[in-house]
Amino acid sequence: MAEQAPKWVYSFGGGHADGSAADKNRLGGKGANLAEMSRIGLPVPPGFTISTGVCAAYYENGGRLPEELKPMVDEALAKMAAYTGAHFGDVDHPLLVSVRSGARASMPGMMDTVLNLGLNDDTVEGLARRTGDRRFAYDTYRRFIQMYADVVLGLDHGLFEDVLENYKALKGFELDPELHAEDWIEIVARYKRLVEKELTLRFPQSLRDQLWGAISAVLGSWQNARAIAYRRLHDIPDDWGTAVTVQTMVFGNKGNNSATGVVFTRNPSTGANELFGEFLLNAQGEDVVAGLRTPQPLTEMASAANGNGKPSLEALMPEAFAKLRDACVALEKHFRDLQDIEFTIEAGELFMLQTRAGKRSTQAALKIAVDMAEEGVITKEEAVMRINPAQLDQLLHPTLDPNADMTVLVKGLPASPGAASGEIVFDADEAVHMKSQGHTVILARIETSPEDVQGMHAAAGVVTTRGGMTSHAAVVARGMGRPCVAGAGAAHIDLERETLEADGVVLQKGDIVTIDGSSGKLIKGRVTMRQPELSQDFSTLMHWADSLRRMEVRANADTPADARHARDFGAEGIGLCRTEHMFFQENRIVAMREMILAETKETRRAALAVLLPAQRQDFIELFEIMAGLPVTIRLFDPPLHEFLPNEEDAIADVAEAMRVSVAHLKRRIGVLSEFNPMLGQRGARLLVTYPEIVDMQARAIFEAAIETGKELHHRVRPEIMVPLVATKRELDIVKERIAVTARAVEKERETSVAFQVGSMIELPRACLVAGEIAEVAEFFSFGTNDLTQTTFGLSRDDAGRFLGEYADKGIINHDPFMTLDTAVGELMEIGVERGRAVRPDLKIGICGEHGGDPETIGFCEKIGLSYVSCSPYRVPVARLAAAQSALEK
Repeated sequence: MAEQAPKWVYSFGGGHADGSAADKNRLGGKGANLAEMSRIGLPVPPGFTISTGVCAAYYENGGRLPEELKPMVDEALAKMAAYTGAHFGDVDHPLLVSVRSGARASMPGMMDTVLNLGLNDDTVEGLARRTGDRRFAYDTYRRFIQMYADVVLGLDHGLFEDVLENYKALKGFELDPELHAEDWIEIVARYKRLVEKELTLRFPQSLRDQLWGAISAVLGSWQNARAIAYRRLHDIPDDWGTAVTVQTMVFGNKGNNSATGVVFTRNPSTGANELFGEFLLNAQGEDVVAGLRTPQPLTEMASAANGNGKPSLEALMPEAFAKLRDACVALEKHFRDLQDIEFTIEAGELFMLQTRAGKRSTQAALKIAVDMAEEGVITKEEAVMRINPAQLDQLLHPTLDPNADMTVLVKGLPASPGAASGEIVFDADEAVHMKSQGHTVILARIETSPEDVQGMHAAAGVVTTRGGMTSHAAVVARGMGRPCVAGAGAAHIDLERETLEADGVVLQKGDIVTIDGSSGKLIKGRVTMRQPELSQDFSTLMHWADSLRRMEVRANADTPADARHARDFGAEGIGLCRTEHMFFQENRIVAMREMILAETKETRRAALAVLLPAQRQDFIELFEIMAGLPVTIRLFDPPLHEFLPNEEDAIADVAEAMRVSVAHLKRRIGVLSEFNPMLGQRGARLLVTYPEIVDMQARAIFEAAIETGKELHHRVRPEIMVPLVATKRELDIVKERIAVTARAVEKERETSVAFQVGSMIELPRACLVAGEIAEVAEFFSFGTNDLTQTTFGLSRDDAGRFLGEYADKGIINHDPFMTLDTAVGELMEIGVERGRAVRPDLKIGICGEHGGDPETIGFCEKIGLSYVSCSPYRVPVARLAAAQSALEK
């Protein structure tokens, strides 16, 4: 007996559904939410969803649909006929359907859609008789031919646009609505001839062939270039696959009592509790998203704010608008989140076509989460979990200074908040290339399409001359956190000449412009920026997050400015002060180079004596700013090549300061040069061989601690960290040297000093012998930058040449210097386990760049680290990620 095929088709409609919102993995977000809307009684056109399991079978089967699917689809089509009275292929009452993709994660515009499927030369006549409107029937047929030929047959839609535009020019028409039924009949004939000429085949008349072709094309689009790029940018696994939803068509293009649109239940830019969206009269849904026509506002309030004179849906169709408003309330209450809803009004009757959690700016996400928690819709814990920590970066960078002089060229729609300046470019690939060359660019397009997504990601901001607040550009830019100005219709872009003209000014490729996505302005030149002012919603949510997390969050700070930023952003101390970074300043670099290049202890001590006062003053400032919070100071860890002079002028300056000849100094530089400086005489190796460095740094730390303690009236307890430790004996030697200096300073100052000495754990050997090191170390801090380098055996400075290709070929999932690699994580687990076996209360942190990566922070919570430390601007990210990790655990 043959094995029965799994259930692959799930019907919905008429208040019933086979699935629900809980079936997102199987039915994708679109299919699961359509089922849920149907179950709760909203007006959803009936249909069915083909599960993601078919996507897997399709690719396993070499790009062919499984035969077992066909009877399941036939049964589902029969159910649709029972609900609607229309039958697929019936000449007198034809059923028309849409075929859409739907993965479990929203991927707007990345995969393919086919609308109006079910028309051929016979059924189009049936549709005309049924509706009494031949113009509508043939307009719908020409739309179908163009979309099907593009998506399924691979014929460029621009060829069809050319046919239509040439016909309109010949007949003296400007707009599509001016064409009559006879015109659309002629366009249909020309479209079919175009297909036959370009592809040497007749446009398919078999409706079953049309349906299977469309389903196959949608499944095939899971692996198109733009979908793959989008998944990589948003960490969506390739093996999730897409579902396919086949749904009864409803028509927003049946005249002026019909419309189609998009509505958000709250404002996705600001978070305000007001309906936000737009619609087009007498149009189909793709017209809104594609941005080919500038839409009208939904509400009277939005109409008054826009001031463009276009009437709102609320004014034109008050009954349909009232039903839409009620549906929005019901959906937000049901899903307990901001909803992004697609709707169509056919001859005055409202239909709900899709709902999903709406993409929103970070400002809006914070406000919505806090408001919903305070309204009692969600808990404070849920509010904390709602915010993507990485997106907080958008709040922590400059915006336009409102007092700055600016030449506004054009004002469009404020589609995604924030501001950016850069060189204007007109091509997505050019944006990617320019970004790779170190340029900051603004991408300007007439409208964006899914093919532009990589260019949008590379750009600092996006401006379009067409489209509205829910166009592709707006939705994708908001999701990426890029500022966007959409629908700047008073500007003219010439893609061939690569120019933008507005207000009598012509901008060429490479000219500097500024965009303000919060006001919709495109501005000539660069505009002064100002530091952000964090909202009360931000403060409220971070307060909730702090009350929920276990790990401390510290900052990597080498200068007083860094330390002040860190405190402003809520850091609970300094987890890494890289002391060698204090000497890159022009007035200190020569003395630092003298110290490194010294050939005797005496000359080295003399150079260190020059550095001591500056080092001590730096530590005093850090201790004062941190006001009793922990400060972890890493002793010198300079890869020598970063400090050795290379240029003739620099060599001459050092030679003069050391009173030696240039030739002599060059020989000394040659002696110190290393084949692999990152694995050379640095860290503990430098401190063991040149102990006078330890003496100077320890003295500067202790003297600063004593002075600051007197001013603050409480004891400062510095944490001194020894870098690149591989053996217990290295740490023994350096720790003893620190202790000797401490006793000397105590004697001189007639006061005691309190301090701890710990070890960086940044070599695989250190992880394996962590138990031995813990006998001496009073704390550990994982330096994951070096630990990653030494685990992989690669150089962080050179790895960028091939890591991208490794990601493309599936060798790695992430850049291991951005998100912690699993093998590096396993070494950390070993280090934690063996260290705490010897010293159970061992304080352990992480201070590499990974300390600000949310995924890595989750791992740190799992293995029980005491704190994470990251760059100052990443501190809020780490605070939120630490809270989410604690809640998940």
